[in-house]
Amino acid sequence: MNAPSNVTPAPTNDAEPARSGPRAKAEQALDATRDTAREAARRTAQGIEANPLAVLVGGVALGVLAGAIIPRTEQEGKLLGPVGKRLTDTAAGAAQAAKEAGKAELDALGLNKAAARDQVGKLLDGVVKALSSAGSAAASKASSK
Repeated sequence: MNAPSNVTPAPTNDAEPARSGPRAKAEQALDATRDTAREAARRTAQGIEANPLAVLVGGVALGVLAGAIIPRTEQEGKLLGPVGKRLTDTAAGAAQAAKEAGKAELDALGLNKAAARDQVGKLLDGVVKALSSAGSAAASKASSK
């Protein structure tokens, strides 16, 4: 009466050493790498949220550096040359307009070379008068003793 049993035998301790083998170590390394990547992504996101302007400036700097290092092809020159010239001309025009507007604002406020020269002259006149008064007062005090 030995009928076959359909019961699955309980795992033995022989399965445990297989978990400490090369496959298990590779899985542990993969898990550790995933955890490290998640942590790095989290820290990067926090850094971007904390200082987005620095990230923008860094990105622009990297783009300029890459553009300076990577050689320009002939096709790029043909296609982008006119665009670059227009951008340069537009930027130069905008800078000139800003310069002129700034000068006009300073002139309206009375902050120009002539006004500055007048103010310095008045200041020097005041200093000379103060020194003269102080010298006269010192001399009269000395003569009265």
